[in-house]
Amino acid sequence: MKKYIIPALASIFLTFCGCKDFEEINTDPLSANIDQVQPEYFLNSSILGAQQDPNIAERLFVLYWKTAARQHLSTGIAGGTDNDSWTVEYWKYISQWLNNANATIQIANEKKATGQGLPHYDNLIQVARIWRAYLMSEFSDNFGPQPILAFQGTNPNFNSEKEVYYFILDELKDAVAKMDLNQPIPADNISKYDMAYKLKWNQWVKYANSLRMRVAMRISEVEPAKAKSEFEAAIASNNFISVSSDNFTIAEKPGWDGLTGVMSREWNSQLLSSTLNNLYIGLGGINSMDQLSQDKHSAIKDADYIGIKYDEQFTKLTNDPSAGYWLDGIPNKIDPRAFKTFYIPGDFTNPIYSLYPTYTNDAKTNYGDLQFTNNTTITVNAVNTWNAFAIGNWAEKGQRNGLRGLIGRAPALGKQYRESTNSRIFFASWESYFLIAEAALKGWATPMNDEAAYNKGIQDSFIYNSVSQFYGQYIASTDYNRDGTSVAYGHITEPGSTHTMKYRDPASNNLVSVTINYPVNTIYKNGAFKNDKLTKIITQKYLANMPWLPLESWNDHRRLGLPFFENPAIETPLVNLPAITTGNFMTNSLKNFPQRLRYPSSFRNSDPEGYQKAVQLLGAEDAVLTPLWWAKH
Repeated sequence: MKKYIIPALASIFLTFCGCKDFEEINTDPLSANIDQVQPEYFLNSSILGAQQDPNIAERLFVLYWKTAARQHLSTGIAGGTDNDSWTVEYWKYISQWLNNANATIQIANEKKATGQGLPHYDNLIQVARIWRAYLMSEFSDNFGPQPILAFQGTNPNFNSEKEVYYFILDELKDAVAKMDLNQPIPADNISKYDMAYKLKWNQWVKYANSLRMRVAMRISEVEPAKAKSEFEAAIASNNFISVSSDNFTIAEKPGWDGLTGVMSREWNSQLLSSTLNNLYIGLGGINSMDQLSQDKHSAIKDADYIGIKYDEQFTKLTNDPSAGYWLDGIPNKIDPRAFKTFYIPGDFTNPIYSLYPTYTNDAKTNYGDLQFTNNTTITVNAVNTWNAFAIGNWAEKGQRNGLRGLIGRAPALGKQYRESTNSRIFFASWESYFLIAEAALKGWATPMNDEAAYNKGIQDSFIYNSVSQFYGQYIASTDYNRDGTSVAYGHITEPGSTHTMKYRDPASNNLVSVTINYPVNTIYKNGAFKNDKLTKIITQKYLANMPWLPLESWNDHRRLGLPFFENPAIETPLVNLPAITTGNFMTNSLKNFPQRLRYPSSFRNSDPEGYQKAVQLLGAEDAVLTPLWWAKH
C-alpha cells in the first residue's frame, strides 16, 4: 500500500519477496523469507527504533516535546512554529516502528499456522500488541486522527481520535486477558530481544495496566464515564507499575543509534526554563543552605529577594512572575530536585556539571555583558547564580542581554542526562501514583486515597533523584512557590493575588520593595485556583516527569492547562501566536500554546484524499494551534 506512510499489515509480507515499498525492512538480512526470520527480531527493532536515534531525538524529543512541555529555554514550537522537515522524519520513523510491531504479530501468527510456532509466541503477540498500543498513543498524541486498520492488515481509512483511543484501550484490555502468566520465560538467546523486560510476562501486564490508566485519564475531560470504567478496570487487579523495578526503561549507550541518549546532542543547551523555575523556587520549604556545600552559602539570598532590576535588558511583557529581574545569587528555598537536575553556573566540582558543548569554552564562561542605551556596558558575574528567562520575542532587550540563553550563564541540564549513560524512562511508578491520586480526587474506585497516592508519587520521585532525606519536611510544607502552589496536600489555602518582595536598584544599589503578582492561570478553571488539589497533583507529576517524559507533561497541559505556563514575551508581535498582544499578555489562552504537530507534507502530497479525511476528522484546520479531541477544555 504505497499511498500510506503507515502501511497495511498485509504489505509487510511483500518484504519477504523483495518488495521495494518498505526499504527499512527489505534491507534487513534476517528478512529473506518467513522461515528464516523470528518475530522477536521485529519486536527488538521496534523498541530499539522508538528510543530515537540522534537524528530524530533532537527534533522530536528535544525540539518538539521538551520545548512544548517547557522543560527548557526554547521558543520553537512553544512559539507556535513547527518544522515540516522534522515532522516528515518523525512520520517516517514511527511508521517503521509500527511496521515492526505489526510484523512481530503477523510473523508469530504465520509461523503458528504453518507448524513453526514456539511456546512463547502467544504471549509474544500480546507483548507486541501492548507495545503497539503505546506507539499508537504516541502517534495520536502528536497528530490526532490515524488509521486503525493499518494495524490489522487491510487498506485503511483514517479514524477519529475517539475511535483510536477506544481501540487502544480495548487492545490493552484484551492483551492482558490473553497473557498466560504461567508460560515460562524464554531462554536468554530469545528474551534478550526485549530490551525493556526480557519477556517477563507479568511486567508487561503491569505496563499494560499502567498504560491503560494513562490513556483512560487522557480522555477523562471529554469521555468521563468511559475514562472512569477503563481506569477502574485497569487498576482492579492491583497489578500495575508500583515499584521502580517495574519501570519501563531502556538503557542508553554512547554512539549513533537508537540507544544513544535522547538528550545527548551537545548543541542543545537545555537551559532551565522559567516554567520550571517558578515551580521550583520556594516549593517544599527546603533551605538551599541544607542542600548545598558551605562554599555556596554566602551566595544564598533572602527569601523575599527577587534580584537586580535591569529594565533595559529584561522583558516585562509576559506573565512570568519572575520577569524583569536578574537573581545575583541562589534562591533561599527551592525544590531539592532542582539542584539534582540542573547545575549552578561555575560549580565545576559538581558531578553533574556538564561541559557541553565540548567544542567551545561556553560552559566555563560564567559571565555576560549587559549593554545600555547610553552606550555603557557592564559585565555581570554569573557564578553561583540561578536564573531562568521567558521564551518569546525580546527584541532589542534581548540584543542588549549577554546573559539570556547562553550556556554557562544560567542553570543547564545535568551531565547524567547528556552523556548516554542513563536509562530512558517510558513509564515510572510515580506516574501510576499521580494517576491514582487524580482518579481518587475524581471519586473513582482506587486502591488508595488521593493524598496517600500523591505522597507516594513524590516519594518515588525523591528516591529517583536521591533527595529522600527531605521527603518528610517537603510533603508537610505550606510554603508557596512563585506560582502560588504549596506541597502539603491538605493545605489548599489560596495565596492571594500578590506578595511583597525586594529588588536591588542597580543605579543606587538600594533595596526597593515591590509587589509581585502570583500568576493567574486563566485556562484552568478560569484562573480561580492556584493551590487546589489537582494543581498540586499535576505540579508534582510535572516535576517528577522531568526530563524523561516531556510528551506526558505536554499532554497534561493540553488536557488541563496545568501546571501554569507563562505566555511568551511579546516585545514585538509573535507571528505564529497572533492572539497574544501587548494588551492581553497577562491572560492565558489555549491560542497561546501549541496543541499538536501538523501532518507532514509527505503525507499531504502522496495521499491528498487520505489527508483531507484526516483533517475532516480533526474538525479544524491542520494547524499547530488546533486542539486535539481530548484537549478541548
